[in-house]
Amino acid sequence: MDYVNLGKTGMKVSRICLGCMTYGSPATGELKPGRQAWALNEEESRPFFQQALDAGINFFDTANVYSSGDSEIVLGNFIKANVRRESVVIATKVHGLMREEPNGRGLSRKAILFELDESLRRLQTDYVDLYQIHRWDYETPIEETLEALHDAVKAGKVRYIGASSMHAWQFAKSLYLADLRGWTRFVSMQNHYNLLYREEEREMAGLCVDQNIGMLPWSPLARGRLARPWAAETTKRLETDKFGNSMYSRTEQDDKRVVDRLAEIAAQRGTAMATIALAWLLQKPAVTAPIVGASKPHHLADAVSAVALKLTPEEIKSLEEPYQPHPVLGFA
Repeated sequence: MDYVNLGKTGMKVSRICLGCMTYGSPATGELKPGRQAWALNEEESRPFFQQALDAGINFFDTANVYSSGDSEIVLGNFIKANVRRESVVIATKVHGLMREEPNGRGLSRKAILFELDESLRRLQTDYVDLYQIHRWDYETPIEETLEALHDAVKAGKVRYIGASSMHAWQFAKSLYLADLRGWTRFVSMQNHYNLLYREEEREMAGLCVDQNIGMLPWSPLARGRLARPWAAETTKRLETDKFGNSMYSRTEQDDKRVVDRLAEIAAQRGTAMATIALAWLLQKPAVTAPIVGASKPHHLADAVSAVALKLTPEEIKSLEEPYQPHPVLGFA
C-alpha cells in the first residue's frame, strides 16, 4: 500500500479508502435515505475491516446517515476492539436526514454541533480525523456552516474538514470565505467521479489541483457498473439501489461503450475490470484515494491491486475515448 498526504495537510492516508456505507444494518420495509437493502450487519462486516487493515488501508469513510447511524457504530466497535485509534484515519459526514423534525438534518450550527457529538458517541472516539459536509445546504448560510466547523476543529473534536458533491463555484466560495474570515479551510472534496461520469473534470478537478485539495471520489466503480461486463448477471444492489439507478439509467447506451472498452483493456492486461477503472482514477491529478465499497473479499483485493498498476498513455486515451457528456449528477 502507498500512503500520501491528504491535500496539503500532513496527514497520511492510504491510496484506497474503505467506504462504509455497505456496513451497518440491512434495511427492511420501505427504503429511507441512508438505508440499503444490501447492507451487511456487524458480524458480516468485520472480515472486511480486517481485510482492509491487513492490506495496509488506514482510511475509513462513513456518514451519520448510513444505516441511520449503525455504520458508525459497527466501525467504532471494530476499531476499539482491534486497532489503536491513532493508527487509523476516520472520516464521517453530516447533512442527511437523521430525525423527522425541523432540525433533524442540514448544516446549521445547531445541527452540526449536535450531530458531531452523536457521531463521536457512535464511533466511540474523542475526535474525527476528517469531518465532511455531505452535500450543500441551500437553507443555511455557508458562513454559519463554516464557522461551526471551525469551532469544532478548535474544540479538538475534529482534525480536518472536507466537503462533498457541490458546484465548483460553491466550493470556491467556501474556500474564499474561510480564508477571508480566518476559519479552518476544507482540505478535501469527496465528489462523484469515475469513468462513466467525468463532468467533474470541467471545473472541480482543476479547482482542486490549483488549491491543493485532495479528491476522494465516491462511487469510483459507478455502483459496480465498472466492475463487470455490461451483460453480466445483476446484483441485489443494482436491483434495489434507487439512487444509483436514477443516476445512470439515462445514459446507458453511452455508458455501455465505456464499459466494453474497459473490459477489452482488462482482458489484455489479464486483470479485473475494477482494478483498471481504479488505476485510471489513481493516475488523475488531485485524486488522493477513491472510496471503495466491498461486500465480497475480491472487491478489496481488486482495489488494492490498482495502487501498483500503471496504465500507459495509450490505455488511458483508449479508456477515455468513448465518453460522452453527461447531465450533472450526484448533488442531491
